[in-house]
Amino acid sequence: MPSAPEDGETAGHSPYVQRDVGGLPSRISLRARRRMLGRLLDRVRPTAATRVLDVGATSDRRVDSNFFEKLYPWPAAVVATGVEPMAFLRDERPGLTLVQADGLALPFPDRSFDLAVCFAVIEHVGSRERQRRLVHELCRVARRCCIATPNRWYPVEFHSLLPLVHWLPPARFRALLRRLGRGFWAEEANLNLLSERDLRGLFPAGVALRTDHHRLLGPVSNLVIHGEWTGA
Repeated sequence: MPSAPEDGETAGHSPYVQRDVGGLPSRISLRARRRMLGRLLDRVRPTAATRVLDVGATSDRRVDSNFFEKLYPWPAAVVATGVEPMAFLRDERPGLTLVQADGLALPFPDRSFDLAVCFAVIEHVGSRERQRRLVHELCRVARRCCIATPNRWYPVEFHSLLPLVHWLPPARFRALLRRLGRGFWAEEANLNLLSERDLRGLFPAGVALRTDHHRLLGPVSNLVIHGEWTGA
């Protein structure tokens, strides 16, 4: 992944921040993320005593960024991690614990959290092996986890905003992105889309999986996988 913006930089300088013409993409995204959070709360039924880890906090300050920290009812129970500067979140949600760390090597003991969440991060960590390492870390540090990522088979690719071309084999898709001037998203290190089969295949043995996907205008736009450690 590219180096994170310094504290003095604006969010618009980050290559991961998309154009937000009129704020419409952010509003659509925030609505979807509110729904995903509501379903997560209904499924897990957390309380103020539930220890929660969010992997993927960011320096981006758009309305839909860091939505979990902004909306989760008990911020004092949340540890937020990310590789970018995020100290401003303490002012927005007093009580949060912030730890700057790589999600592929989390500095926490096994099963030290009741729940780990990771929204729209796994598609940005690189190769399938790196994605696998992230999933295994989430399953290691928490008894339950929830991972969400855009569905590769949705008709529109949300990062490049192009229709259907991401259904091509990855090498051809990336070559096309380069020709269209979207070289950043052409790099596997920056964008590696997943199907449901891809995502489920990253989980270790001993974790029971359930799906709770989000739909946009009919098709599944975001894959949401819940994993619970069974110890089997």
